[in-house]
Amino acid sequence: MTDKNTPASAPAPAAEAPATVPAPPVAKRVDFEITQVGRTRVDPYHWMKDDAWQEVMRDPSVLRADIREYLEAENAYTKTVMEDPTVALRDSLFQEMKGRIKEDDSSVPEIDGPYAYYSRYRQGGEYPILARRDAADAFNADAPETILLDGDKMAEGKDYFSFGSIDTSPDHSVIAYSVDTQGSEFYTIAVKNIETGEDVAAPITDGYGSFEWSGDGKSIFWIHRDENARPDAVYERDLATGEDTLIYEEKDPGFFVGVSKSANLEKIFITSSNHTTSEWHWFPADEHAPRLRMVAPRQDGIEYSLVVWDDQFYITTNTDGAVDFKVMRASFDSTSRDSWEEIIPHRPGTLILGLQAQKDYLSRMERENGLPRIVVRARADGAEHPISFEEAAYDLGLDSGYDYDVPMLRFDYASPTTPDQVYDYDLTTHERILRKTREVPSGHNPEDYVAERVMAPSWDGAEVPVTILHRKDTPIDGTAPMLLYGYGSYGITIPADFRTSRLSLVDRGFVYAIVHPRGGMAKGYQWYLDGKLETKTNTFKDFVAAGHYLVEKGYAAPDKVVAQGGSAGGLLMGAVANMAPDLFAGIIAAVPFVDVINTMSDESLPLTPPEWPEWGNPLISAKDYDQIATYSPYDNVTDQAYPAMFITGGLSDPRVTYWEPTKWAAKLRHDAPEGGPYFLKINMDAGHGGASGRFEGLKEVATEYAFALAAVGKVEDVDLTKD
Repeated sequence: MTDKNTPASAPAPAAEAPATVPAPPVAKRVDFEITQVGRTRVDPYHWMKDDAWQEVMRDPSVLRADIREYLEAENAYTKTVMEDPTVALRDSLFQEMKGRIKEDDSSVPEIDGPYAYYSRYRQGGEYPILARRDAADAFNADAPETILLDGDKMAEGKDYFSFGSIDTSPDHSVIAYSVDTQGSEFYTIAVKNIETGEDVAAPITDGYGSFEWSGDGKSIFWIHRDENARPDAVYERDLATGEDTLIYEEKDPGFFVGVSKSANLEKIFITSSNHTTSEWHWFPADEHAPRLRMVAPRQDGIEYSLVVWDDQFYITTNTDGAVDFKVMRASFDSTSRDSWEEIIPHRPGTLILGLQAQKDYLSRMERENGLPRIVVRARADGAEHPISFEEAAYDLGLDSGYDYDVPMLRFDYASPTTPDQVYDYDLTTHERILRKTREVPSGHNPEDYVAERVMAPSWDGAEVPVTILHRKDTPIDGTAPMLLYGYGSYGITIPADFRTSRLSLVDRGFVYAIVHPRGGMAKGYQWYLDGKLETKTNTFKDFVAAGHYLVEKGYAAPDKVVAQGGSAGGLLMGAVANMAPDLFAGIIAAVPFVDVINTMSDESLPLTPPEWPEWGNPLISAKDYDQIATYSPYDNVTDQAYPAMFITGGLSDPRVTYWEPTKWAAKLRHDAPEGGPYFLKINMDAGHGGASGRFEGLKEVATEYAFALAAVGKVEDVDLTKD
């Protein structure tokens, strides 16, 4: 690489503009030439990346002055031109969203030995309170409680606060928990005596946020985060001596380390994996300075995960061509792949998502035709039965809730029209016990809304699932505005869940649609494989095809479609903006991964090596470089009529670094000056997930929705519509 010029010390002066509509900041262009795999590119906004970005993640105040000045200028422009004129609308949206939240809400208690643990919020509180009561009074809200952690008090004086893992010791006398106070996902792990509140050991400051207790409660096994913010090792902290002993270290920067415990609490697992390959080790939970036992060595492209059940390992894996996974089992003392015995065969089109073990029952989550289901298997005779649901689109999740030997399964259910419900399911009698339905204090009638699942034909004939929500009285005649949401990477499937915030758009006549393109796993693992690496552009084509289809079928007006996506969904937003700008009236791109070639060429960034199997490695492969170059949004900006865009980022975001959205916005302004307008907002006090408080987060959603309403001409003082 050659730095051909000195980095800019400040943004260039803004161009002349009428006093009533200030001009946006104009970033200096400083050519920075990069050559790799025989390819050369010039990045004019490379200077926006602080060379000391690792320090910025821990302490945002050390950000280079010229970069901070530019980010603040962008924020000021967005505030003046987009936020201030919509302040009344944003406040109205926020109050509506807040009014749908039960402020003093609490979770359904989880019974663990002698106690029932739960979280709750106080009226007006931003952060959860973690508490417990006697198990005998688990569902008696008036029973005496012990507050274990008070998030509101712990967050006082902090701009950002988030809990990571929380767990009590096996004898329930000590609590360990992790917190992040920057949004950078560098967690501090603390261990405190519940009765006295005193520290049991010194805090762990280099943690990744996850840990597990030893079987006797004398130590915790915690994940270390290296200088590049990657989880690379597991240590054992002796709580009596404060000493840390290295248990496992991962040498390959492309693999992230994890730690977990079996449901029967007898074994601890150490995992090492990237997006397509995994390797598991285990040891008895009561073993200190343990000897690790490998289950099966990593093999490129082979994934496996396991649970302990019926005194054996039950293994979910895609080995031997089982694209949608199958279930095998192996004894504890013979776990090589050639000793695995098939229990549930591979069924193409039925994706096995995971297993949950209880003493006499094994439950598994499956997805078929885009919809999840639970199947329960009895240990006594191997008989199976499904837990079924009738709505056209819904979300379903397995939960814990009871000790391993209790024959009770907990699951969560919701749909776009049905608020979240928590059920306990008696595995012996098959009785469903409704423990909680999410309250909507301002009122919600599911009968006022319609949820649909349609299949949109893509460019090659593939049928793309789309989940749709609208009011029953919204005309489906080609006049309604639409919010078109998408993600489509890493095999992640956006659930057909219930979000009260969406109702603020839907109640204003919007159709809310979620596209499930290739790159996710809505239609199985092959759906994921068909939207990554050399087939990545299928994700973008699916989204565009779905948008055109919904317009054609009258779900949306052709000039009133607003697209939204975040992170890798932000990549989707950037790609479809380049491909089909005329389809969209506006685009909301949250923490967008848009600088793909540069990011996948920077080995120091936390997620780069683990994500080469997802995107390709442009450092060593000209083929991968050229493939990424065909769609990388930042590298494909051209002079065309882009729609209005609202682009967000977080200064301490380790996943999509702040300079990605910043560079993209600057390039859009320079290369496509007749498009837009382009609004950039960088949260100077948060990371990938935005503001940490539950109400502060709603204010960010309100800003996004105000932009969407303005983009379709529904805000009197802000006209973002195209001529």
